[in-house]
Amino acid sequence: MKPKIDRSEIKNLQVNKDKPVLNKLSPYAFIAPHLFFFIVFMIFPTIYGIYLSFHSWDFFSSPVFVGLQNYADLIVNKDSLYFTYYWDAFKHTLLFVVFAVPLLISIPLLIAMAVDTKTWGSNFFRALFYAPSLFSIATVALIWIWMLDTNAGLVNYYLNKLGFENIPWLTDLPWAWVSIIVMTIWWTLGSNMILFLASLQDVSPELHEAAKIDGANAIHRFWHVTLPGIKNQMIFILIMTTIASFNIFGQPFMATKGGPGTDTKVLLMYIQEVAFTGSSEAGVASAMAIIMGFFLVIVSVIQFKVIGKEDKKA
Repeated sequence: MKPKIDRSEIKNLQVNKDKPVLNKLSPYAFIAPHLFFFIVFMIFPTIYGIYLSFHSWDFFSSPVFVGLQNYADLIVNKDSLYFTYYWDAFKHTLLFVVFAVPLLISIPLLIAMAVDTKTWGSNFFRALFYAPSLFSIATVALIWIWMLDTNAGLVNYYLNKLGFENIPWLTDLPWAWVSIIVMTIWWTLGSNMILFLASLQDVSPELHEAAKIDGANAIHRFWHVTLPGIKNQMIFILIMTTIASFNIFGQPFMATKGGPGTDTKVLLMYIQEVAFTGSSEAGVASAMAIIMGFFLVIVSVIQFKVIGKEDKKA
């Protein structure tokens, strides 16, 4: 007996043969918009920035090739003003990262664990904590400048009511850094909270029940059940938060203007200052950005290496 031929299958084969090129190109059509913007706003600026880092350019005349001089002024030549101010700004940025990142990890994690329930009101508090992350940095800075103003701020007003003197939140150390870190936590904790909430969903409730049966209290369950269960997600959030913290700009730029003096001037503020104010040395600013990017690449490599090892062990 001859097998029956499905005419619809023959028709589909004929259609596919008639349009082989279209079938091959269709996946690229979906990624084309993203690829276009990635090339225009990421690849091209990066390549052009590397090109400028070997030149001296003030935006008005033609770029003049200087070789590795810009990098030498930043890495080797200690008599250069660029060397001194750049590494001071790097130190300030690193100071922010060291003090802010642990809080940007621990606080959202604790809040995520607190709202990771199905009780009434949990969705309201999730929305409440996430809402500040929807604001622009300009909005966040203006809110906190109004609250932390030394003479007319809301915080000092209530401190006066309690018998305390005014605190120069934005004009003196260490209060300026405290203010920057607090406004950063308030602004960004919602994003990390959402990521931790998603990772907590992957921890099996049976493991917690088994730990309870074995007599483990809440702290033991956190250390021996919750943390191991979200280890990979924790590493990812930690690295991404560190990279984002190295890119801090808006908070000190708007709230403290880099003061008092230059004690809160961070890397991106100094790079922007060198590139667009004074003598406008775009070449030196590009070299600064490349060196900063190099450190961020190292952090990213560590991220992928650590996550890769954890995946292999799993």
